[in-house]
Amino acid sequence: MMNISRAFTFLALFFTVAIAVAQQNTIQNIYTRKHISLNGRWNYIIDPYEMGYYDYRHEPFDQTKSGKGGFYDDRKQVDKSELIEYNFDLSPTMKIPGDWNSQAEKLEFYEGTVWFRQKFNVSPAQDKKYILYFGAVNYEAHVYLNGKKLGTHKGGFTPFQFDVTGKLKAGENFVVVKADNTRKQDEIPTVNTDWWNYGGITRDVLLAELPQTYIADYKIQLAKGSSNRIEGFVKLEGEQKNQDITINIPEAGIKMTVKTDAEGKAVVNIPVKKLSLWSPENPKLYQVEIASATDKISDKIGFRTIETKGQDILLNGKSVFLRGISLHDENPLIPGRLRSEGDMRMMLNWAKELSCNYVRLAHYPHSEEMVKLADEMGLLVWAEVPVYWTISWENAETYKNAEKQLTDLIERDKNRSSVIIWSIGNETPLSEPRFKFMSNLADKARSLDNTRLVAAALEVHRKDFNVIVDDPLGEKLDLVSFNQYGGWYWDLPKNLSKYKFQIKYNKPVVITEVGGDALGGFHADEDTRWSEEFQESLYKHQIPFMNTMSGLRGMTPWILTDFRSPRRQHPYYQDFWNRKGLITETGKKKKAFFVLKDFYDKTAQKYK
Repeated sequence: MMNISRAFTFLALFFTVAIAVAQQNTIQNIYTRKHISLNGRWNYIIDPYEMGYYDYRHEPFDQTKSGKGGFYDDRKQVDKSELIEYNFDLSPTMKIPGDWNSQAEKLEFYEGTVWFRQKFNVSPAQDKKYILYFGAVNYEAHVYLNGKKLGTHKGGFTPFQFDVTGKLKAGENFVVVKADNTRKQDEIPTVNTDWWNYGGITRDVLLAELPQTYIADYKIQLAKGSSNRIEGFVKLEGEQKNQDITINIPEAGIKMTVKTDAEGKAVVNIPVKKLSLWSPENPKLYQVEIASATDKISDKIGFRTIETKGQDILLNGKSVFLRGISLHDENPLIPGRLRSEGDMRMMLNWAKELSCNYVRLAHYPHSEEMVKLADEMGLLVWAEVPVYWTISWENAETYKNAEKQLTDLIERDKNRSSVIIWSIGNETPLSEPRFKFMSNLADKARSLDNTRLVAAALEVHRKDFNVIVDDPLGEKLDLVSFNQYGGWYWDLPKNLSKYKFQIKYNKPVVITEVGGDALGGFHADEDTRWSEEFQESLYKHQIPFMNTMSGLRGMTPWILTDFRSPRRQHPYYQDFWNRKGLITETGKKKKAFFVLKDFYDKTAQKYK
């Protein structure tokens, strides 16, 4: 029989779990809603032993009967004899959004828990809803408001939110976040990656004010395969779910009204006579206004179609070659994650200087602002989730995590015309459990959005002088998309002409990674590894080698800029940098940049 003490512990644990799963799907386009930003200087406490979360018996404070005792209480000494072993007010501060690795020298290689606290003032109205929104926290976040737990979130690159209506005080409030970037085998990504594990609150924190019944979600896009019909939905949250919804696209001469059902959802089906279709050459965005009796919102949305036919990729019905490059969410010039529109615009402008019409945002969801800039600047996007290398394929919770991150990505970016490909993973090794895991992700992506392509960066295998692409997952994908590092990890650039591709599938081929390292400014002959000349030679030999494939319809060489990685340890040539970038960490273009640009310039003329 359960004793009273254990019963209280069980109830506390149940209540905590209930809170943790109570968070809603994130609101669509939250930046256009009335909000205050909680960005700025946050106090932080480094906590490698998690003293602020566990008692000395390693029991979580927030699962005890009182729920008190952790750093999230932000306790102040009332009596001079009172023992408190932390103090946010006396702790250092850090810029948020921002990672901790680049802001404090002693945290450069740190993986573990850091606590963050921010104070803010608010006067909550009785007739409004309030949402506390986080753009991203890496990796596991526990969030508390005024000492009470709101819930948890796993995933370092997707947004999440909590309804804090009725939990705010008039005047000063405080939010505390426990951020833990510890790598774990059963998480997404797993322990083994090739990028810096930046920890912290890396994207915006907002407190949004909404009407009691509000427009929570919408999708307004061209129907699959159609250039004259818009499909989608509008979803209300709140008590007044039965309402008329007006959708207005003034420049296109569209205005119509639909009615929501008992669940607050209205299906949208709009015939259109003529739209100026979005493309890299014509990144046309229409002002779309959605209004109900209680709420209204606007968005800038482009309309385009994307499909495959045989070995062609068709953008708005016309064959296109994806002249791409891969990017990490990292500024090579200033340590850390991309922090601002200026950082992001710089990276995308470099891609356009390379004559790109396409970018692969690897290996995880980049920020919402990055994708909106791609809309504006006319760059097609490959968007990816961090199902990377050696995932725990047979762990059910790992799959749920991966599916949730994929769902969050698709829900966030489904109205962005630039996004043409949902990628479900990168370089995952062949096995039956992996095939089942990845197949389910592909099916999930299609169930959420049937208007875009589904792909993954596959591996190749070699036998004699054959480069073989024969992955059963290829049957589930729209593209033959794979990474191949001929001339760097196998053989030398000058020998690539001896090899032939053997590709099982009659689908468009997109090379998702190709390249080699070069230390910017190190010059030698083309046979000297790490030199700019070696990298230049690799590209000169790779381009004709890849062009031997009749179905080649795009590529995203690895990578636009050098980036930091703990895996890259050569003390002179690497020094914890992956040097495959075409641009150095000081912003200088390497010789290979101009080889690829010349190929892209010629290809652009061919596909005019």
